[in-house]
Amino acid sequence: MTANTLASLLLARAEDDRPGLMFEDTVWSWRAHIAACRAAAAWLSGRGTGLHVGVLSENVPELVFLVGGAALGGHVVVALNPTRSPDELIRDARATDVGLLLADDPYTGVARTTGEALGLDVVPLSALGALTSPASGSSGGDPGALVMLIFTSGTSGRPRAVRITQRKLAVPGLSLAPLLSPDDVVYCSMPLFHSGALMAAYAPAVASGAALVLRRRFSASGVLPDIRRYGGTYLHYVGKVLSYVLATPEREDDADNPLKIAFGNEGSAVATRRFGERFGCRVIDAFGSTETAISFSPDPTGPPGSLGRLAQGVEILDPFTTKPCPPARIENGRLLNPDEAVGELVNTAGLGLFEGYYNDPAADAERVKEGAFWSGDLAYKDADGYVFFAGRGTERLRVDGENLAVAPIEAALREFAGVVEAAVYPVPDAVAGDQVMAALVLEGAFDPDAFTTFLASRRDLGAKSLPRYVRLSRQMPQTPSHKVVKRLLAQEAWRCADPVWRRGPDGLRPLTDADLKGIEAEFVRHGRQRLLEA
Repeated sequence: MTANTLASLLLARAEDDRPGLMFEDTVWSWRAHIAACRAAAAWLSGRGTGLHVGVLSENVPELVFLVGGAALGGHVVVALNPTRSPDELIRDARATDVGLLLADDPYTGVARTTGEALGLDVVPLSALGALTSPASGSSGGDPGALVMLIFTSGTSGRPRAVRITQRKLAVPGLSLAPLLSPDDVVYCSMPLFHSGALMAAYAPAVASGAALVLRRRFSASGVLPDIRRYGGTYLHYVGKVLSYVLATPEREDDADNPLKIAFGNEGSAVATRRFGERFGCRVIDAFGSTETAISFSPDPTGPPGSLGRLAQGVEILDPFTTKPCPPARIENGRLLNPDEAVGELVNTAGLGLFEGYYNDPAADAERVKEGAFWSGDLAYKDADGYVFFAGRGTERLRVDGENLAVAPIEAALREFAGVVEAAVYPVPDAVAGDQVMAALVLEGAFDPDAFTTFLASRRDLGAKSLPRYVRLSRQMPQTPSHKVVKRLLAQEAWRCADPVWRRGPDGLRPLTDADLKGIEAEFVRHGRQRLLEA
């Protein structure tokens, strides 16, 4: 049996009668958990060999059984993202050779739309819960065999399906397992169609024998009650989740809970510190992506907001000259030389756990150059070698933990009446990740109501793709070949001479001087003012 496969980690739990999965009012032992995975494997194998199964679901036990069944039976789960528009889902399913769709409410409707467009059967995911297990027939698997395909977005604007192999799930599970014991309880409310929840919650639970608690969807007010109800000792988070929990009413007994570790990424320095203090736990804010080609080991003794030190073989390179960037000059927390210090994180030693995109050699070539992995993530290091995240390239952004590409958003905005040109680019969010900003050149006056109606009518734009800021420009900075220089737009963000509108709960309205001061104060409050300077 091969240790570095998800299948082998699952089979090691097949005789374990300790709690392995908790969901609402039901508890499965690891023995019952693995039996359900084996039953799912047999059911999939009855429908074909190496089946690609698209799934649209909240975090439910059947989804975990499906992933385990794919690992044990040699099938592939295509983790379709339900926040995408129907047209995007159809494209994603077609690009990944989906041969069967599994879905449950609230996504049954969009699954049927996708299935009808592609001529696919749609089966209730809940049907997997009624299956019975065969006596045998599962193997430890090949480390390089596909288990899942998870979508991200790249600089060309096309969605990329990252190859998630047996090894790619097992290695992070084994790496994080030392943080846990079989007596621990892992709380997972982040969506399992993302790599974060799979690699930092599900896989460590399997590798360590800790019980896994699933919640259908994240609820800020539900985190602490759930932690107490299930005895959660380890919580996985992404992005703003810690800030959302911190926004709930504070109580004197908040620290009276079993939580020991909160592990995740993209939490602000202020949020991670306050969360640990309020709930009496250790917060480990790591760095990673679906590609998992570059990682950092957080250093609690390092400066606030740093990712840790550069690992061997990882460098910060100027994307134009490919030369190493010099250390940042920082004075009173302010970055003085962003133009020379900020560069792209590159794994010059190899590809890490990145095993390519699915049937997308152009995307592979964009990321892998002469054996090095170019992440598209921008960073700088201080004189002591501590690394600070500085954002992403202008063709990619990350909103609320989700990767987005700008090209599809630009294509949609160009169809708004009167648009001469549209450019979309990331600007930093005060708490975590990015926000979408669009610069528009218009023939006439801007009608915010018409623009809002237009956005609501677009099937090809998901909710997180909608611009938070809209800049109305007379002209955009261009290269001699008439390409928009988005780097300059992103640097200026909303602090520019052009009129800027901001979308909020009450719709679009002009950005005022008071708004600008409020935005900057929010960045300071969350310890992310360096992003405004970088």
